[in-house]
Amino acid sequence: MTTAAAPTLEEILGLERQVWTALVEGDAAADRALLSVDFLGVYATGFANRDDHVDQFAATPTMARYELSETTLRVLTPDVALLSYRADFQRPGSEAWEAMLISSLWERHGGIWANSFSQDTPLEGA
Repeated sequence: MTTAAAPTLEEILGLERQVWTALVEGDAAADRALLSVDFLGVYATGFANRDDHVDQFAATPTMARYELSETTLRVLTPDVALLSYRADFQRPGSEAWEAMLISSLWERHGGIWANSFSQDTPLEGA
């Protein structure tokens, strides 16, 4: 039996950036592929499942630009990792930057990583 190597910050952060890139590009299929079937999002607007997260692409991309910083990774097992970071972003058509603190739980099943949980905490006056 081969034990999977524990993920690195760069590996999980790369996956998280793919989610953000999907938001910028309005790529619902890429977003869906990165989220687990039982995905749960906890947001200022309430709870969201995978379909709720993907449905935000119905009209247009939801982000124009983003920057991720203050990243930390807690490896809970070789197949479960919690990424926490700060996201600064602009929405399409807005010059204003907003900021959130985010924690994303990534789980590996069958060699494939999927985001199973995300909690976003808006930063006021950031």
